[in-house]
Amino acid sequence: MSAPSTVRRLVVFPGVTLGLAAGLIGLAGYAQTRSSPAAPASAVLYASVGAELTQYDVDVERATLTPRRTVSLPANVQEAALHPSHRHLYVGWSNTGASYGAMGGAPGAAPRHGVTAFRRDATSGALTPHGTPIPLRARPIHLTTDVDGRHLLVAYNNPSGVTVHRLQPDGTMGAEVEQPQPLDRGIYGHHVRVLPSNRAVVLVTRGNAPTANTPEDPGALKVFAYSGGVLTSRASIAPGGGYGFQARHLDFHPSRPWAFLTLERQNEIAVFRVIEDSLSAAPLFSKTTLADPGHMRPGQTTSTVHVHPGGRFVYVGNRAGATTEFQGTRVSSGGENTIAVFVIDQTTGEPGLIQTIDTRGFQPRTFALDAAGRILVAGNQNPLAVRDGSGVRTVPASLSTFRIGADGTLTFVRQYDVEARPDAGRLLFWMGIAPLD
Repeated sequence: MSAPSTVRRLVVFPGVTLGLAAGLIGLAGYAQTRSSPAAPASAVLYASVGAELTQYDVDVERATLTPRRTVSLPANVQEAALHPSHRHLYVGWSNTGASYGAMGGAPGAAPRHGVTAFRRDATSGALTPHGTPIPLRARPIHLTTDVDGRHLLVAYNNPSGVTVHRLQPDGTMGAEVEQPQPLDRGIYGHHVRVLPSNRAVVLVTRGNAPTANTPEDPGALKVFAYSGGVLTSRASIAPGGGYGFQARHLDFHPSRPWAFLTLERQNEIAVFRVIEDSLSAAPLFSKTTLADPGHMRPGQTTSTVHVHPGGRFVYVGNRAGATTEFQGTRVSSGGENTIAVFVIDQTTGEPGLIQTIDTRGFQPRTFALDAAGRILVAGNQNPLAVRDGSGVRTVPASLSTFRIGADGTLTFVRQYDVEARPDAGRLLFWMGIAPLD
């Protein structure tokens, strides 16, 4: 495991105005449920391991997690979206893809992909299947609702694309919206976001890194005009033709015209200006997310990005999972498994790195903030062996909790081991935090 690392230029701000932060997941109507007694909580966290989704009560004051309920799905959880009302969750699942690790999917099974709606109890966080699950044409890699909660948008990586599905007034899922014109879908869609105006959508297409046998596939931001669930191609933003632009995840500032993008293989955060329901053709700023970019290890990449609800800070996950052989065992070869913390210049949008902090695990693919921006929880996806003196020990998959200071920096609090098994297609693939009334 990478050694705990901290890079700090502490900048203390007065109190911030806090907005809404959301992220979460639930699952399907085939659920089997295990429960433990309820307890007061200020938020809940949902974490998926393979086809199981566990709810944890979150004590924001103490930065603690208490497991409560587990539901089982028809296939591995991929992603989910919270309705703006907080009353419904929409969960994508698939029996193929990266959530199965090196297996690539459920062995011998015919491909199955879908979305299930859940009704969510506002005071306990408990999930109840709501309506009939809908089948999808491919693995859903990301989901989001539009701003007014009338449609669900689903992104796909293979083949790359996006679909739009109506949401009924009662929160159940309706029919897919037929798109009247062909769309520029790019290569390897990875994230879909609706602009705050609700008049445009961005499909983040990652492209693919070059291999020994194939050239690089370019990445791009595909911008669509959006109205009533209908998408119309508007712009393709691909600096340098999309080469060296392996775009992964996007988040928006809550009050300023800035979009923050992670570049996976480049280990950078890029800032684009939001202009007339589109994005600038080139980034305003691009900054490394690493504490030591001069000594980058093979396989080092970014993961997701979240802007603090107060708008003064932005957080990025750094991942490293490469291995080398030691005493006949594959062990970590090092790298940065960290959360990078940036302060945002409120005049220009420029991010300044003020901290990187070790997540105390490997491959933090996903992390989330609570609605008030007081804690951050990182999901360390995989267990991995490490050298321990002359021997070897295994660092488990885990959930790591951090307090968020007034200056935006993180302080590690606790770690909760999670039983993930990559050899059985069970990874800690997604987690998120949702508020309680």
